[in-house]
Amino acid sequence: MPGPEHPDRRPASAWDEIDPVPQLGDEGPDAGPRSLPFLHLLPNLVTILGLSAGLSSIRFAFEKDFELAALLIIFAAVIDGFDGLLARKLKVASSFGAELDSLADFVNFGVAPALLVFFFALSDAPGFGWIFALVFAICCCLRLARFNVNRDLPPPPGRAHFTGVPAPAGALLAMLPLYLTLGGILDLRGAWIIVAVYLGLVGILMVSRIPTLSPKGLRISRDHVPYLLVAMGVIVGLVLTRFWLLMVILVFAYAAAVVHGLVTARRRPTI
Repeated sequence: MPGPEHPDRRPASAWDEIDPVPQLGDEGPDAGPRSLPFLHLLPNLVTILGLSAGLSSIRFAFEKDFELAALLIIFAAVIDGFDGLLARKLKVASSFGAELDSLADFVNFGVAPALLVFFFALSDAPGFGWIFALVFAICCCLRLARFNVNRDLPPPPGRAHFTGVPAPAGALLAMLPLYLTLGGILDLRGAWIIVAVYLGLVGILMVSRIPTLSPKGLRISRDHVPYLLVAMGVIVGLVLTRFWLLMVILVFAYAAAVVHGLVTARRRPTI
């Protein structure tokens, strides 16, 4: 006669993916209270920190504090990737953490930049401007969905690279009109047609198949190391004195790298 049905042994919560804990009915010397080491939660805490910055950016965009809103998105972009790095170093990577990171990225680099640019330069043409804000946010969502689907696939052959512009880079590119205006270089608040088309173009780049720069694929010649160290000193100086000018320079440098990747892809022989 069959015995009673075995109790459900699935994890009681998503946290159990990180560090499974004994369920009711388990016996043994390791059975104890449900708890997690704090370090195991550190990657998720970094993700929540970035998400808080992105959500706060939306609030300050509504209040028309565009400088602080842009700084919060930049901060979220800077710390993006630290959560994954910590998870790998601490050996606590989980599907829960990966999904949390992806959802946070959509808010930080899809919704927040779209709203920020809309309130900054597109509110004079709310219908036309909103369409391109939607295009950018939707493209970011599609890019992240494609990344999640391909996450476990083997990397493409050749030097490590991204396919399309990554979401954090797309957010930083999208805010170029703010950098130009806040840096006193060119006021684009009245050029809503240019800003709208530019925002849509950045969105298309995120879902494109263009090979783009990946930090894992960077190689520095030994002869160029001194120049790189000097350049870092220049960057620190610009951060302290002309931050928005630095962001403009970085955007144009990255755009040049994207164009180079596109030209290289077109020249690559097909089999």
